[in-house]
Amino acid sequence: MRTSLIIPTRNASSHLARLLPALKMQTLQPDEMLVVDSASSDDTVARFREFGARVEVIDARDFNHGGTRRWASEQVGGDALIVMTQDAIPATPETFANLLDELQQDPLNGVAYGRQLPHPDAGVLGAQSRHFNYPEHSRSKSLADAPELGIKTCFSSDSFSVYRRSALEAVGGFPKDVIGSEDAFVAARMLLEGYKVRYAATALVHHSHDYKLMDEFHRYFDIGVFYGREPWIKQAFGDAGGEGKRYVLAELAALRKAGALHRVPEVLVRSAFKLLGYRLGHLERRLPLAIKRRISMFPGYWR
Repeated sequence: MRTSLIIPTRNASSHLARLLPALKMQTLQPDEMLVVDSASSDDTVARFREFGARVEVIDARDFNHGGTRRWASEQVGGDALIVMTQDAIPATPETFANLLDELQQDPLNGVAYGRQLPHPDAGVLGAQSRHFNYPEHSRSKSLADAPELGIKTCFSSDSFSVYRRSALEAVGGFPKDVIGSEDAFVAARMLLEGYKVRYAATALVHHSHDYKLMDEFHRYFDIGVFYGREPWIKQAFGDAGGEGKRYVLAELAALRKAGALHRVPEVLVRSAFKLLGYRLGHLERRLPLAIKRRISMFPGYWR
């Protein structure tokens, strides 16, 4: 199976000292590597070209999570498309090989996404987010799992994933214009068409974020915008159910284990800000354009 690697970038220099050696050590080397750079002002383009990647530079204003990945997928010839972000660092030499192997275990697997471990310097809450969403054991998800998993059935992550091109094309490819969550969009389409989504716990990358309070608010506003504009996903898979409550309880347990119970009020405030952002995202059509640009993580999306 011919493999193509796609990485969207913008000012990625601070990650490259770890990313490039990790890519070089992979036992499975992609047949081609395409970097789509959003007009970086640092040395990202030069360093990737020196590494041997094909680099295409676009105007930062033209970047779109779905549309840019759609365009990139049309520029490469692989049967399997590994899509990852600039801050996802392969944790073992077998990361790519294991991801592709788990995709190929079942011809119905349309996409496989890897296990994300916290970065070595991750904080307690940033690390807990990875442990909560990326467990130790692999699992395949199909439409039949929706009664159990709800909207988590179509959870996937383009921070590190591989798409079977034939399945991606069968569901129309990446969406042309979304504010984010293009991975959930594609996974949902695949599940509805009879494909499976594979969680590949053997394919390890380091990837985590220690979001600030307002970052959480902005992020959940965009998530709310996405699901508000794509109501068919909730109609097909249901909602998150008690997922939010379970997440907060897991955070509190992590604080207790770390001896950081003084941060409990912070967790409660963060949760309130996430909920507020998500609810506002659902109401975005009623908000003035200037407000949406201010609230969103991607103000350039709003034109």
